Amino acid sequence: MSYRVRYTREARDDLMRLYRFLLDEDIDAARRAYEAIVKATRVLQDFPFTCRKADPANPFLRELLISFGASGYVSLFEIEENETVTILALRHQREKDYL
Repeated sequence: MSYRVRYTREARDDLMRLYRFLLDEDIDAARRAYEAIVKATRVLQDFPFTCRKADPANPFLRELLISFGASGYVSLFEIEENETVTILALRHQREKDYL
């Protein structure tokens, strides 16, 4: 089964926020981080249930860990009944919580 992956507006805003944060320091790092996030989310097309549960009570709300450098990013997503994965939020692993 193949899932369609989509981003909420909030998740797209998160992606741009993370990109802009790096852009001020290192243009190449910003580009590589953006590409790492987009590439990592492609795994959700085929294997969304391999990611860790974000809420033990909800097996459809999950998190994808995305490696980048010494840390990385976390993507919060939901697996929907209609073979769709919706990315709800993105954050850096060192951020306290999803913004």
